[in-house]
Amino acid sequence: MMGPSHALSGAAVWLTGSWALDQFADYHQTPLALAVGTAVCAGGALFPDLDLSGKVTRNQGGATVARTFGVFSLFVAEVMEKISLGVYYATKLSKDPRRNNGHRTLTHTVPFTVLVGWGTTALCAHYGKWAVVGILFFMIGLALRGLFDEWAERAGWVVVTLVSAAAAWFTFANLPGDRGYPMIGLAVGVGCFVHILGDMITRAGVPILWPIPIKRRMWTMIGLPNSIALRTGSKAETVVLRGALTVLAVLAALGLVAPSVLQRFDIQV
Repeated sequence: MMGPSHALSGAAVWLTGSWALDQFADYHQTPLALAVGTAVCAGGALFPDLDLSGKVTRNQGGATVARTFGVFSLFVAEVMEKISLGVYYATKLSKDPRRNNGHRTLTHTVPFTVLVGWGTTALCAHYGKWAVVGILFFMIGLALRGLFDEWAERAGWVVVTLVSAAAAWFTFANLPGDRGYPMIGLAVGVGCFVHILGDMITRAGVPILWPIPIKRRMWTMIGLPNSIALRTGSKAETVVLRGALTVLAVLAALGLVAPSVLQRFDIQV
């Protein structure tokens, strides 16, 4: 799947889940908390693709999300790709093929998703709002790059960085202190897992069962059969899938916002 589809899926899943919690578990969120969770989950849904590096010094190539912060994020992608490739070769079995890059390996696994979600929660719990502002800066930047891909491409990475920094600082200034913010870690983890599910409906698949060995292969790619798999960049993705995700996100957002608006204006339904 392409970056915008991943980011939109993260936002739609978080809004839908928040609506379900609001309706069935009586778990209410402030508008700011809802916006933060949605942005972080959208960014988290792009995070696994930071294992696709490009030409760092030229600010070219790699996944679109890897160019979010210019050469800085490309360098992070280069490091992540090399770590992923190293883990692949350290754990591969006799039937696993040779690879020259680490894309769709370590960062596309359930253990990585759990580790990132737990690590984010631990950082927020230990360092509080100062960790939150750094995480928000990074995840909001990824979300902007995914949800507003054409604008981000035209504006350039400097503008995206400045907007991300401003949004992160505004959130930091308005969030209450002395809290661990576990929902931010959950949003990152959910976003990463949604990314994995999105790539599973493509032909290439993902190693979602790693590290379970299957027929002398540790990195078995699991995906849909070619006959029904989603083709990246096809009309099925850019029109049908994104259209459905947009409708889902809008309906969930309306379901969350409408009651408070009606109550504010004392409108009985």
